[in-house]
Amino acid sequence: MLTSQKIKETALAAGADLCGIGPMSRFEGAPVEMDPRYLFPEAKSCIAFAFRIPRGVQRGIEQGTQFYQYPSMAYGGINEIFAPSVLYHVGKLIEDEGFEAFLYRNTGARGSVSDMDGAPGNTISPEEQINNNEHDKNKTAHHRTVQFTRATRPENTAPDLQFHFRLAAVICGLGEIGWSKMFLSPEFGPLQRLAFIFTDAELEYDEMYSGKPLCRRCGACVRECPGHLIPKLGDESRTVRINIAGKTIEWGDTDFWKCYAYYTHTGRYYNPFVPKAVWDENKNGDLDLFEGVTDKADEKTVVRAYTALENYFPTWVGYNMAKCGGCIRGCVSALERKGGCMETRFKKPLRTGKAWKMDR
Repeated sequence: MLTSQKIKETALAAGADLCGIGPMSRFEGAPVEMDPRYLFPEAKSCIAFAFRIPRGVQRGIEQGTQFYQYPSMAYGGINEIFAPSVLYHVGKLIEDEGFEAFLYRNTGARGSVSDMDGAPGNTISPEEQINNNEHDKNKTAHHRTVQFTRATRPENTAPDLQFHFRLAAVICGLGEIGWSKMFLSPEFGPLQRLAFIFTDAELEYDEMYSGKPLCRRCGACVRECPGHLIPKLGDESRTVRINIAGKTIEWGDTDFWKCYAYYTHTGRYYNPFVPKAVWDENKNGDLDLFEGVTDKADEKTVVRAYTALENYFPTWVGYNMAKCGGCIRGCVSALERKGGCMETRFKKPLRTGKAWKMDR
């Protein structure tokens, strides 16, 4: 007999660090183009899996000494290797009991609306657009929205639907969403990746997290973002609020196009790979977004910046190179202080001094 306990035991034995289960009914009210009930209308249950990010892969960025391990291990390794293996094992268990397992790993943004701004259209991953324009002219680039998608039948929505991973993890009881929109769990703070299975099996469900608030509303993520793209706490004009199964959830309306740019290039003070002269010259104004000349961030602006800096872009490791992580490291440092959910997790804190900043 298939039970929630058996699923969780199998998931943890296969390598997941957390597993929670919620009813599909909790997705009521989600935008149609992000509602996973359209993926598998017969599904009764959503199973969430969390995979811890070892704090040590942030060490090189924290010290300014090594920038490869975070994207290769904490992004590529989890999303492409570790999580699919667990999904496969748990999926076999479910299907051996006669139910269906709709596996959903993190594939990046491929929905009918952009994950950057929620708008439909032909938005694209900037580094892929550069590659497409300059090298693979006869290939279809990786669009952040699927270029020509349309629904296959009147009552459905267009493929490939990309639902909200963090909200799904909340629905399954694994934790809450912090002010920066990062998902936080009591066990690992912001240090995890997520994957899911939808199944037509009706199971025993976890309550949504209702313990001590995990986000301390301390503003560390706001202060430590090099692009200043996370709104200040209390800014009502940039606060997002939604209701899930009677629970109000809120976060700051982060500028994700700007985040996309700063995540990989961070600007002159946090990027040791780009010569100072390049920032100083700012040829054609391509780096205006980083230099504070403009605060406007959109696809066109970000592609210009990427194009200007691609000669200084270290070799990819499957996922684009992380040079930032300011919000994550700031959050970890805050949660490791007295009263935070990570207070007793490590013998020594991640940060023992001030965060580094280059003299440019």
